[in-house]
Amino acid sequence: MSLSHFDEGGQAHMVDVSGKPVSDRIAVAQGTVVMAAETLAHVMAGTSKKGDVLGIARIAGIMGAKKCADLIPLCHPLPITKVSLDLTPDVDLPGVRITATVKTSGQTGVEMEALTAVSVAGLTVYDMLKAVDKDMRLEGLRVMLKDGGKSGRYEANP
Repeated sequence: MSLSHFDEGGQAHMVDVSGKPVSDRIAVAQGTVVMAAETLAHVMAGTSKKGDVLGIARIAGIMGAKKCADLIPLCHPLPITKVSLDLTPDVDLPGVRITATVKTSGQTGVEMEALTAVSVAGLTVYDMLKAVDKDMRLEGLRVMLKDGGKSGRYEANP
């Protein structure tokens, strides 16, 4: 199996997708921000000094997905048709579970956009809460679902 982002000489390049048919594509990614229970209590009560942690992180994740091609050097700029983020407080973690869903009709998939959305949302949660909990960590970033295109459907094991 060869890596598509390298040419025959081993040089990095952007993959030519011009010959691929346009198809509906979707990707779902997830990750978590693990934090102290006391920190999560601030999130759930809405008492963070910087404001609505989950609402701001949701907007940041959407913005991250839209800027993916500016951040990841060999990603194609895509006409994204949907970005949604679900940020769910979880007292058992304790922390916030983040899920991003990204859709497009295009010639390449949106896995990187979904992963970027989760990453940026998680980093925003960290930024907004770091004053009270410097020990937070982002974990479990992964693609849960990818569908559309030549390679078809992929679903991660739970």
